[in-house]
Amino acid sequence: QVQLVESGGGLVQAGGSLRLSCAASGLTFSRYSMGWFRQAPGKEREFVAAISWGGGGTYYADSVKGRFTTSRDNAKNTVYLQMNSLKPENTAVYYCAATAAVIVTTARARDMSKYDYWGQGTQVTVSS
Repeated sequence: QVQLVESGGGLVQAGGSLRLSCAASGLTFSRYSMGWFRQAPGKEREFVAAISWGGGGTYYADSVKGRFTTSRDNAKNTVYLQMNSLKPENTAVYYCAATAAVIVTTARARDMSKYDYWGQGTQVTVSS
């Protein structure tokens, strides 16, 4: 049974930082590219970032480029999302997802239909 468990969310002031983690089990983690998505209240789920299975490729939404960084540790079956300079509009539930598809472009990374497994999400709230 595949499980993706996010952690690290919380309440932070604008300008602050948070580091999200997503621990995977029940799959060969190193064979999956990993994505981060978020969903704010009343809005559709949207792409945030993704990292290829080997970590050599990273992809970001324009709105987070330069502020967010995704990385992975295949030995720990964990993917991370470092979020800096947070803004109130970054408030959302953040989800990690796993895909066996090959991701080579941001367009493919943001395609939610390509993801096979999803976590339950972790809440990030940024106060002004």
